Amino acid sequence: MAQRHRVVVVGGGFAGVDLCRKLKDAPCDITLIDRRNFHLFQPLLYQVATGGLSPGDIAAPLRTVVAKAKNVVTLLGEVEDVDVEKKQVILQDQAMVPYDTLVIATGVRHSYFGNDQWEKVAPGLKSLEDALEIRSRVLNAFEQAERAETREEREAWLRFVIVGGGPTGVELAGALGELASHTMKGEFRSIDSDDARIILIEGTGRILSMYKQHLSDHGVDALHDLGVAVLLNTKVTCIDADGVDVEGKEGKERIPAKTVLWAAGVTASPLAKLIAAKTGAKTDRPGRLIVEGDLTLPGHPEILVLGDLAHFAHTDDQQPLPGVATVAMQMGRHAAVVIERRIAQPDAAAGSGPLFHFFDKGTMAVIGRNEAVARIGFGLNLSFGGFFAWLAWLFIHIMYLVGFENRLLVLLQWANHYFTRHRGARLITGEGVGG
Repeated sequence: MAQRHRVVVVGGGFAGVDLCRKLKDAPCDITLIDRRNFHLFQPLLYQVATGGLSPGDIAAPLRTVVAKAKNVVTLLGEVEDVDVEKKQVILQDQAMVPYDTLVIATGVRHSYFGNDQWEKVAPGLKSLEDALEIRSRVLNAFEQAERAETREEREAWLRFVIVGGGPTGVELAGALGELASHTMKGEFRSIDSDDARIILIEGTGRILSMYKQHLSDHGVDALHDLGVAVLLNTKVTCIDADGVDVEGKEGKERIPAKTVLWAAGVTASPLAKLIAAKTGAKTDRPGRLIVEGDLTLPGHPEILVLGDLAHFAHTDDQQPLPGVATVAMQMGRHAAVVIERRIAQPDAAAGSGPLFHFFDKGTMAVIGRNEAVARIGFGLNLSFGGFFAWLAWLFIHIMYLVGFENRLLVLLQWANHYFTRHRGARLITGEGVGG
């Protein structure tokens, strides 16, 4: 009896999960490897970071997510090495997992552009641990401001700086503005939470640069309404525990702030560098692996790279696809088609798989209550902002949340927050707090 095709998937994000689901009836054995035992809905991480949702609302156990795919074995582990010649994945405990097709979908992490020392004082937002760390820092800042003995100390604790004007930075800034101006108002005795100052710093001339100019302008206006100051064409030159040094049109400036959050850049996961060294594959500046039109690596059709980790520039404008959930999910489904064809036609020429074509459904970013920006794809290329964009964002995110229970819980909590402005997950966690 011939051995069934062995597929190893590294990474339980959108791409990896959709691939496993798509292949649930295929004649192959799949091993899904992840260093976390849960699938995370990353687009809503900022709501965990600002106390709007609890971690369990946006995460689901991987085994539950792929439970209907009986040909999937889930392993909790971290990949240490890949033997390309022997076609084996080697885990940290030295366990070896053989493959016929290897799928790499480990995503990206935040990049500090060579200033890794900033990470300690300016955490990014890419994981559940990041979100909980940011939540604790934000809430602790208000607690320390309540105890501050001088005006300067109080203002430093109530000043929040966010670096990066992309969707993550804008969503964080808007959520913090609502938290300070509405949710926490009247809860303190020595301070007024409405005195908090949120500053969003962007190095280019506009925020939300992937949208049209009028939506970028709309985003700035909406943030201003929430009390967020937006500094454009401003570069961060230094970050420490007491604030940020910036340089803009007005020259150099020091911004005293006890809480700095990073949303300015990404870099590929360490596995990308390992795969590049083993296969000779090229990488782009952030370290993402440059893939062929069918998502395989040049010279290695047995290795597919998906999601944020893939630099896919086989587009009309030759620009790489953005690292968003819709791209990752479509890549996962396409990779399943490639693998199914490979199983059905084992003697087909290497690299002859079907080409990946991204179907652009559009993008969205929420700014605050009743405020979002949206670009509708489907060949329409419509852009709009405001209440209807916010409603569209709400519907899309509920629809894509994994599992009925998650959808129901998030919907109920959003409804409660909308009418009461209450955020029930405002817990300071970790080893300790203090000035």
